[in-house]
Amino acid sequence: MGEVWRATDEVLGRAVAVKLLLGDQADASSTARFRLEAQTAARLSHPHLVAVFDFGAWEDRFFLVMELVEGRSLGDLLESQERVLPEQVAHMAGQAAAGLAAAHRQGIVHRDIKPGNLMLDADGSVKIGDFGIAQFVDDPATALTTAGHIVGTSLYLAPERALGRTADSASDMYSLGCVIYQLLVGQPPFRSDTATATLYQHVDTPPVPVRQRGVDISPAFDSYLLGLLAKQPEDRPTAQQVADWFRTDAWRGHPEPLPRHTSPVAPPARPRTAQASAPAPASPPDGGASRHRLPQATGRRRAAPAARTARSAARPAAGRRFSTGEAIRRRPRVASAVAGTVAFLAAVYLGTVIFAPDTGAANTPEPGSSPTAGIESPSAAPVMDPAEGDGDD
Repeated sequence: MGEVWRATDEVLGRAVAVKLLLGDQADASSTARFRLEAQTAARLSHPHLVAVFDFGAWEDRFFLVMELVEGRSLGDLLESQERVLPEQVAHMAGQAAAGLAAAHRQGIVHRDIKPGNLMLDADGSVKIGDFGIAQFVDDPATALTTAGHIVGTSLYLAPERALGRTADSASDMYSLGCVIYQLLVGQPPFRSDTATATLYQHVDTPPVPVRQRGVDISPAFDSYLLGLLAKQPEDRPTAQQVADWFRTDAWRGHPEPLPRHTSPVAPPARPRTAQASAPAPASPPDGGASRHRLPQATGRRRAAPAARTARSAARPAAGRRFSTGEAIRRRPRVASAVAGTVAFLAAVYLGTVIFAPDTGAANTPEPGSSPTAGIESPSAAPVMDPAEGDGDD
C-alpha cells in the first residue's frame, strides 16, 4: 500500500510516522475520497488503534501523518521467533479485538488485518494501523485500484472476500483468527504454492485444530479459534465478544465455579386436617398449656370405628388446625373436674327452680297472723259463738 517514513512535526515538535501511499494520479475525485477516509480514520480514538493526525498529497501522491509507534510489528516478532506462548497470544488477541470493536462501532472495516499491521509499542501493547485506508485503496473510483485486484493478503483473506463479496466486520474477525493461528503454530492456517490455491483453501478446506499441530493449549482456546475461522460470516463471534472472552480466563479452559448453594427457606407448614387413623383431641376452650405429640400409627392399637365416629362428632369443628408432629393442647384433669362440678350445681339449681310449687299471693299470710290461719283441720270441732244459745238458758 505504500512506504512509511519517520518524520518530525515541525509545528508541534513531535516525532510522527508518515505513510506515503502508492499511486501517482491524485485527481480531484480521488482526493475527495481519500480525504473522507482519512477523516473517518482520524475520528477513531482508542488505546489499541494507531491515531491519525493529518493527511494530504505530495507530488500527486497521498500521505497520512500518524502516531509513531516505537516498537515492532507482529510480523517482525514472527521473524525472530517461530511461535509465541499461548498466554502472550491471548493477551495480544484480546487487545487487537478491543481495537477492532471500537472501529466496528463507528462502521469502519479494516480489510487488511495481518501481522504487519499489528504493532507492539514499547510496553508490549497492540496497536492496529491503517484503518479505513484499505477501503480507499480498494475503491474502484480511485486511481489506485487495478482491474481484478483484491486488497488484502491472501494468507489472511476471509472466504467471502475470496469470492468477491464486500468486506464487513466479520471479515476482519476471520483475518484476526488467521493471525492468532500463525502466532500459535508458526504458520497461517492455509498456505499453498499460489495465491489462487490459497484462496480456494479459505473457501473449501476446514482448518486443522491447533492441538493437532502439537501446540499445548486448552480445548476451549482451540475450539474458540476454530469459531473465528468459520466459513460463514454469521458463525463468527464479534470483535467485542472476542475481546470479552480473552479478557477472562476462559481461554485457559478452567471450569467456572458453581454457584454457592444456599439452603432454601422452609415454607410455613400448611394446615392439614386430622386423619381418621389418628384422630386428635379437641382443643380446650380455656387454652390449657399441656402439650402432647400425635400418636404414631405404627405399634398403636387403633380405636374402633364406632368410638372414632363418636369422638369425631364430639370434636368442635371451628378453629381446629394442626399438622403431623405439632404439639396439641388437651384439657387438664383439674379443669375437667371443676367444669363437671359447675355443670352439676347448675343443673340442681335449674331443677329446683323449675319443679318448685306455685306460691301465689292468695296463700301469703297477713302480717301478724298465724302461719296456720286459714287452714282447715278435719279433726277440729266447730267453734261456737258464745253469744248464741240453745234457747234453754
